[in-house]
Amino acid sequence: MPKDARATRHALIHAGAHLFAAHGIDATRTRDIVALAGQANDSAVTYHFGSRDGLLNAILRAGITRMEPARTATLPTLHPDHPHVIVDAIVRPTANELRTPHGRDFLRITAQLAGRAGIRDHRPPPLLHDTALQQQLHLLETACRATLPEPLALERITLFIAFLTAALADRATRTHPPGTPPPHPDHHTFTTDLTAMLTAALQAPHPNPFA
Repeated sequence: MPKDARATRHALIHAGAHLFAAHGIDATRTRDIVALAGQANDSAVTYHFGSRDGLLNAILRAGITRMEPARTATLPTLHPDHPHVIVDAIVRPTANELRTPHGRDFLRITAQLAGRAGIRDHRPPPLLHDTALQQQLHLLETACRATLPEPLALERITLFIAFLTAALADRATRTHPPGTPPPHPDHHTFTTDLTAMLTAALQAPHPNPFA
């Protein structure tokens, strides 16, 4: 791909991520993305990504790709007998997206899409296929199914994703100008507590143990 084309795609991805995060995926106008990216042609998104959905997929793929090395490194340490370790391995790379502006945009977008993860019917989106995140979620499902019937295990993991993405998107909106105190609690405390809360929710007793 020519250098100019790569630069244009990069600009559109960053502009799209910022506006999708700030105004919502459905409310953002393509012409505003093009303008923020510094492009004069309103068809730039269609030319480079095929459609708005293509641009959104490129934004999501970039975020997943950023986290993939950290997730892959955790896989040898994960086992269904230790759900807390699996939850921690899912949470920490995701929470580290809070450290950059484009990462915070990514988190605010994923919160809008949490209900489309396809966990309940075993139909994850194509972007997750053959990723370390998909393997982590499979291990988490195996851990939950050790004590829960499959439908309830899948429901809890679906809600786990919704809670995780909502909590991170909320924190992503609470940015601070340089020279001012960071959000409270600090990043490590926030991430550790979030991991503990999510693990506890997944391991809550079966509401009807005789069912």
